[in-house]
Amino acid sequence: MTDDTPRTLYPPIEPHQTGLLPVGDGHAIFWEVSGNPDGKPVVFLHGGPGGGTNPRQRRLFDPERYRIVLLDQRMCGRSTPHAAEPDADLTANTTWTLVADLELLREHLGIERWQVFGGSWGSTLALAYAQTHPERVTELVLRGIFTLRQSELDWFYEGGAAAVHPDLWETYAGAVTRRERETYVAAYHRALSDPDPAVHGPAAVAWTTWESATVTLLQRPEMIAESAEASHATAFARIENHFFLHHGWLTEGQLVRDAGLLRDIPGVIVQGRYDMCTPAMTAWDLHRAWPEAELVIVPDAGHAFDEPGILDALVRATDRFAG
Repeated sequence: MTDDTPRTLYPPIEPHQTGLLPVGDGHAIFWEVSGNPDGKPVVFLHGGPGGGTNPRQRRLFDPERYRIVLLDQRMCGRSTPHAAEPDADLTANTTWTLVADLELLREHLGIERWQVFGGSWGSTLALAYAQTHPERVTELVLRGIFTLRQSELDWFYEGGAAAVHPDLWETYAGAVTRRERETYVAAYHRALSDPDPAVHGPAAVAWTTWESATVTLLQRPEMIAESAEASHATAFARIENHFFLHHGWLTEGQLVRDAGLLRDIPGVIVQGRYDMCTPAMTAWDLHRAWPEAELVIVPDAGHAFDEPGILDALVRATDRFAG
């Protein structure tokens, strides 16, 4: 492959190890390992939170050179309990319990240090983990940077992005009734917490549809339809909303402010220029705070990892760090 040949996903592979790891608080996380058992360890952190993993994500890494670890974070995918259950209790699902879960999984798999790869919410978790355990991280590959600052939440969930997508915003905003001075995130929290499927179901679909309809530069109807599946939509919307209501249990601007802790970790930041979900302002601010990392702004892409320019930059980064 010549250097100017666009990178694409590696061929499909199957995991050679899977498991369900108890992590405390009554939770167990599903994990899998694929690729070369003796290869360089990398952990993939999915978005959402609540998005779960899928087989395509294994293919971001050269299976001959990487030991590829995927996990479903608490209460989504194949982890238990599941956030779509009627009596789901999200109390013990926080940024910091997820950071602790990663350390438990790393120790369980006998990994000393690993590359950390995360996009969207996965970039949030990757930054929180790397700033807490920098000695465990060989490199960071981040995409669609999200740090849960108020300005970021206001942009996507409180009306900023309506300037670009007023038609889609009208459906999202009209799915809940806000009380006086109430944010949309708070109004959705009331609806999503209601045990009645007739209340939380439509709210979950409206929440996930707003995201899936704006996450790519050009809409993908099949992605929008898939996101609206009842069980997935309920878990996804409940977990995201729970995290955003609590600002990820982060102080305002914490992950950008503390980026100096990453100074000795090689990194690549990949950002779509027209990302509606996590605008380029956050990637820019992170790069200014962490100038040692390479920033790649893809000129013709939105937010999704598999948009061609973003995918090319991500696979170039994982190839470079394969060692």
